[in-house]
Amino acid sequence: MRGLKGKVVVVTGGGGGIGSATCLRFAEEGARVVVAEINAEAAQKVVDQIRASGGDAVAMIADLTDYAATKAAVTKIEAEFGPINVLVNNAGWDLFVPFLKSEPDFWGKLIDINLRSVLNITKPVLESMVARGNGGRVVSIGSDAGRGGSSGESVYAACKAGVIAFMKTLAREHSRHQITFNTVCPGVTETAMLENFMEAAGDKEKLRGAFAKAVPLGRLGKPEDLPGAILFLSSDDAAFITGQVISVSGGLTMHG
Repeated sequence: MRGLKGKVVVVTGGGGGIGSATCLRFAEEGARVVVAEINAEAAQKVVDQIRASGGDAVAMIADLTDYAATKAAVTKIEAEFGPINVLVNNAGWDLFVPFLKSEPDFWGKLIDINLRSVLNITKPVLESMVARGNGGRVVSIGSDAGRGGSSGESVYAACKAGVIAFMKTLAREHSRHQITFNTVCPGVTETAMLENFMEAAGDKEKLRGAFAKAVPLGRLGKPEDLPGAILFLSSDDAAFITGQVISVSGGLTMHG
């Protein structure tokens, strides 16, 4: 895709399933990849894979729910690795818990990881993009739960709906800066988070079969299904696309 070679790209949650697949694809396109993680071992594993293939990557270890720590990490990366051209907000977490069985501490954890962390890293990265005056790309990973709701995921769905609205609002506020903001919404995707979610829901294999049956294309998503849409929205090919939501769900949802 055009315009990714040499660009500095930050992928949060870059050591996870979708995150690592996305980091590796950016590296294939010649981007310089920052693997942002709270898990140093997971981040370094992806960095080593990229370097072994001849790519350029570094780890950024930070708790993104902590604004001061996140801002300091962004400042350090930009000073040592270069100005950030693309931010992919991918980090997330969820468990199956019906709302009336959940408590405020659980809500807070979900909000911190799935919404507050997006705010915390987007602000310093965006401030730098605006100051430089040469545009930029922000792509956030939402969820179809945030578009249509999902049983057992009330607060998670609320957070992802918030991410979608946040991206649309920033797209309006910063259009004059030629910075684009878009959201990619996975459907049911085979990741460690999904395994934990199904474990909490009970009867994991029955649930897996029900999910697959509900998808028109007949299978669950894989991490490798997501990078194509993410990289497209990060590229020069998507320069005239902003404030949009793309579902990568095998047809599970078909919102207009």
